[in-house]
Amino acid sequence: MSQLQTRRAERLKQLSADDAKLLEISRLTGAEACARVSADPDGLTEQEAAARLSREGPNSVTRERKATMLQELWGRARNPLNALLLTLAGVSYLTGDMRAAIVICLMVILAIMTAFVQEHRSNEAAARLRAMVHTTASVRRKRESGGGDFAEIPMDQLVPGDIVRLSAGDMIPADLRLLEAKDLFINQSALNGEAMPAEKSAPAGNGELESPFDAANLCFMGANVVSGYATGVLVRTGPRTFFGQLAEEVAGKHVPTAFDRGINRFTWLMISFILVMVPTVFLINGLTKHDWLEAFLFAVAVAVGLTPEMLPMIVTVNLAKGAMTMSRAKVIVKRLNAIQNFGAMDVLCTDKTGTLTQDRIILKRCLDIHGDESARVLEFAYLNSHFQSGLRNLLDEAVLAHVDLHAALGIDSGYSKIDEIPFDFSRRRLSVVVAQGSDRHILICKGAVEEILAVCDHYEVDGETGQLDAGHLEAAKAETAALNADGFRVVAVAYKTMDASRSAYTLADEANLTLLGYIAFLDPPKESAGAALAALANCGVRVKILTGDNEVITRKICREVGLDAGEILLGNRVTELSDSELADVADRTTVFAKLTPAQKERVVRALHAKGHVVGFLGDGINDSPALKVADVGVSVDTAVDIAKESADVILLEKNLLVLRDGVIEGRRVFANITKYIKMGASSNFGNMFSVLGASMFLPFLPMAPIQVLTNNLLYDFSQTTIPTDNVDEEYLATPRRWDISNIFKFMIFIGPLSSIFDYLTYGMMLYVFDCWTNPALFQTGWFVESLLTQTLIIHIIRTARIPFIESRASPALIATTVIICTVGMVLPFTWAGAALGFVPLPALYWPLVAAMMLAYATLTHFVKVWFVHKWGL
Repeated sequence: MSQLQTRRAERLKQLSADDAKLLEISRLTGAEACARVSADPDGLTEQEAAARLSREGPNSVTRERKATMLQELWGRARNPLNALLLTLAGVSYLTGDMRAAIVICLMVILAIMTAFVQEHRSNEAAARLRAMVHTTASVRRKRESGGGDFAEIPMDQLVPGDIVRLSAGDMIPADLRLLEAKDLFINQSALNGEAMPAEKSAPAGNGELESPFDAANLCFMGANVVSGYATGVLVRTGPRTFFGQLAEEVAGKHVPTAFDRGINRFTWLMISFILVMVPTVFLINGLTKHDWLEAFLFAVAVAVGLTPEMLPMIVTVNLAKGAMTMSRAKVIVKRLNAIQNFGAMDVLCTDKTGTLTQDRIILKRCLDIHGDESARVLEFAYLNSHFQSGLRNLLDEAVLAHVDLHAALGIDSGYSKIDEIPFDFSRRRLSVVVAQGSDRHILICKGAVEEILAVCDHYEVDGETGQLDAGHLEAAKAETAALNADGFRVVAVAYKTMDASRSAYTLADEANLTLLGYIAFLDPPKESAGAALAALANCGVRVKILTGDNEVITRKICREVGLDAGEILLGNRVTELSDSELADVADRTTVFAKLTPAQKERVVRALHAKGHVVGFLGDGINDSPALKVADVGVSVDTAVDIAKESADVILLEKNLLVLRDGVIEGRRVFANITKYIKMGASSNFGNMFSVLGASMFLPFLPMAPIQVLTNNLLYDFSQTTIPTDNVDEEYLATPRRWDISNIFKFMIFIGPLSSIFDYLTYGMMLYVFDCWTNPALFQTGWFVESLLTQTLIIHIIRTARIPFIESRASPALIATTVIICTVGMVLPFTWAGAALGFVPLPALYWPLVAAMMLAYATLTHFVKVWFVHKWGL
């Protein structure tokens, strides 16, 4: 058992007073339960609901609440690099070097505030968009005239005593006691780890229960409805729910991605360098120069110089900037790391409805089994869609668009609902039982053609019935196949007439039905689908279709949008394959049809097993398992609650072109983060050799501690605009994943190049300008050369092309480069430079250092070109 499951089990055993009350309520009748929580069966009035909301607070758990500005600041400040720097600042202060302590603190403040401002702007933009997407619940509100009506109300406004209605796809909005339930199955794996849905019912429980989870009539926030429907009364909301009390455990610990692990590995690599370098530099300078305090302060300054203190800022600002860019396209990013995963994604799995098609279902034909138009088929389909209380899909909406039938059939006066057998994904059909008059019940069943045919033994045409035989079944299948081939989605309609002696019906009653015919829907392909598929393909993203529809209509739609379906893998075949076999087949298959929710999830896992980074776009309850296991889960604002909850990204417009933009933005974010990492790794690796060499042969410190810190502060400022940088088109053309080995190689081959020119600078200062006895001039010369080369080298590293000619940095990055280089060159001639121990540099210095910088840039470029050719950028 995992640690998380153990903590849940312990929580269940330790019943609180509220839990005991829940168990007590579960033993009461529905009316008694309503009385216990001061609920009215007709619902609360608006005034009473508002009063309870003010008293109880919003129905949200702690982790969902917006972070305060102080919490955001603390989130940016809390990382090992800042802790290291502040420790070094404290050490500098205690040893009397106040200036060093101030400079180090300024560096930390620069990193924290830059990240905070950008992330805060991103959070505010996301909040504005998120306000456009509400997760709602169906709640009964009492009318002033009496009675109550159900209305969709934002979930965070629910209060104890509210009467709610549940159907497939709904999230359980709070801890509740069921009042009515029909074939209700709840997925509560997020709470108790049970993979199989639990069946729930409304009758009062017995007194032998040990835990609220054992009560069949209690449902808990965090679960979702798999099938069936129910009504219930809310007992606990917000942080008082079981979910709220275990918010962190229920949410689960974030599983680090390869990107997260790579960032952490790089951070600790730099810290390891510091742990080796600082004692070494301290000992060498202390032993050779005999000033142990000065050696200690220099070692502290070197530690600060080797710390990639801007890394958290660079990562956060890049991700936040990506989120803001995507928000302008009305894309809500719920989890920032999903942006980077977009860039790494090489397979996108999606249903065809709404992505390849217009998501605009039109009911075009109503046919009997001979293929002739039949009004009776439409009438029975309308009755089924009207009276069902489950999740209405687009097919139901298309049927109910025939509003004239409501009056023509006399539904309000001629029919009343008796019972319902809800839809589920195993039988793929739904039945309602209606009363027509006082002596007759009609069971009307609507669903997948093959599933309806399996429970029919008669047919009806023009009021005449007959026995279904093999010939009829073959004709029915042929008619369905012909409609599918024309792009129609086909649903069969059947019925059975019974006497009115019963009030409850079960799955067993879906037998011996009479087949009426079919209703055929058309969902035209999107005009933009072909272009979107081509754009994703050009980005190295393979699109795979995972649909519950049959293979004939799926192949037709794929053909119309220019997608080569190839051999279509069906759901029954997925079940037969082992995990390893499925991984091989899924890798080479483009279209999967007639899939169940579990099969969709299994296909995504199979693609993971082949090393793919998988995105999944879905909006239905049948998509939620696959959304959870995908690297990037994408849904839309019109999706069912559980799909939106499972997704990392929510689209306000269901469009593959928006996803393509997300892929490009993810790669741009990744590119700009790795620019800083590669530059920091190679620069620090080279500085190790430079500092160690200078410490061993120079009779003085190569740079004063405050000068090292000033150099680092100016350099850090120049890097704050990296998130704005342009990225070459060829880099954006292919998926990008974290590759730590590539960074190590880059560090090893590029890093020592800077040391070569550092040693040339040492030679120039010692032998051209005779600095053996003039440490101030030596330190000034190396300060300027070091700052200029570090600041300019980003323009070489940032592109595989020829810098400044074939690829130019963003205006902001160019501006900070020019500003910092200018400050570095002017500083020795100012009073501030004198305060830092700098002296004016001779005129001959500038052409010599310019020549060295040109040589350094040229050599680095050619080594980079060789490196890219061999290992890639």
